[in-house]
Amino acid sequence: MSDPTPAVPGAARTDEAETRPNAGAAFGISLEEYLLPAARRIQLIGEDGTLLAPEEQGTEPGHEYPLPSAEELLAAYRHLVIGRRVNDQAYALVRQGRMAVYPSSHGQEASEVAAAVCLGEDDWLFPTYRDTVAVIARGVPPLEVMVAYQGTWHQGYDPQKHRVSIQSTPLTTQMLHAVGMAKAARLRGEEVVCLAMVGDGGTSEGDFHEALNFAAVFKLPVIFFVQNNKFAISVPFAKQSAAPSLAHKAVGYGLAGERVDGNDLGALLAVLGRAVELCRQGQGPFLVEADTYRMQAHTNTDDPSRYRDDAEVKEWEARDPLRRMTAYLESTGALTEEVSAQIARDAEDVAQQLRDAMNAETELDPLELFDHVYSVQTPQLAAQRAQLAEELSRSEHQEA
Repeated sequence: MSDPTPAVPGAARTDEAETRPNAGAAFGISLEEYLLPAARRIQLIGEDGTLLAPEEQGTEPGHEYPLPSAEELLAAYRHLVIGRRVNDQAYALVRQGRMAVYPSSHGQEASEVAAAVCLGEDDWLFPTYRDTVAVIARGVPPLEVMVAYQGTWHQGYDPQKHRVSIQSTPLTTQMLHAVGMAKAARLRGEEVVCLAMVGDGGTSEGDFHEALNFAAVFKLPVIFFVQNNKFAISVPFAKQSAAPSLAHKAVGYGLAGERVDGNDLGALLAVLGRAVELCRQGQGPFLVEADTYRMQAHTNTDDPSRYRDDAEVKEWEARDPLRRMTAYLESTGALTEEVSAQIARDAEDVAQQLRDAMNAETELDPLELFDHVYSVQTPQLAAQRAQLAEELSRSEHQEA
């Protein structure tokens, strides 16, 4: 079919991309400068816990990020300490046979905490299987989170109550769920921001690209938060993508991207906080890449020595987010011995609760497997449930 627009000598057609609003105008930069991440990753606090000079922070015009207040940092730091304790306690419980599996986020806790605390009460978090610390920091009781890893229940918490989706084992399906939730909220006129978490390996899945494209086309209030911990199980990042960074993938879909030091709690809160506010103002979506590292094995069934060496792990130990934020808060006087001791007690209380719950013997009802799969049970499930009930009854009579 021919183009009905009459040709005008010497006149070029106006491209749709050239006529769309420049989202960077409010920051005094071009649309391209707004969409592309800053040339260097954003980092506000150095690895030794000192506040970096402005010229060392990676910020540039349109990509400035002031450090959050001492009160905000201290509140997030409490979740950081608890998160580290939860990770280490859960790992120990797996070794003791009290939990079936646990994907630890030891070393990534700053990213986990920032993802949770940057959201408002009515916003939604869509985590992966590794994001237990984020789920707990969002307000879900730790005991309700861990039953899934113990294998005693499908999922222990109510997503609607906590505005936290169930932890996703299939890679990147939660990103599509986040986009769908954001679209539904938009149709209902609700000011809801959705944050979907994903690992670097998940960005190689088709759902990742579909989610970004849909969110960008409809300008949905979604933050795609990528924790680049350098390995998709055993596959290093260099074998996953040739892009300069995962944040650079955003511009191809027409959304803004930013790269941040994933072990710098202050920088994470600043970058994600601004992304949330801009999404709430209708300027989303955003892609934020956290540059971090998985210190421990993928899960307890993994042997990381087969694909990385100890020297690499040692290098990242110096960048520990907990040690870094402790040093910074102590230097400012915000973290006193009294406050530190109270936070440590809070973390140990959580660990003790986990130990008590995981060590308790639980009576399981196999028929519960069929509950809550659908709101109305399908005929197939009902038949399967009846078959299992008959087998269990027959087994009980034989034992008697």
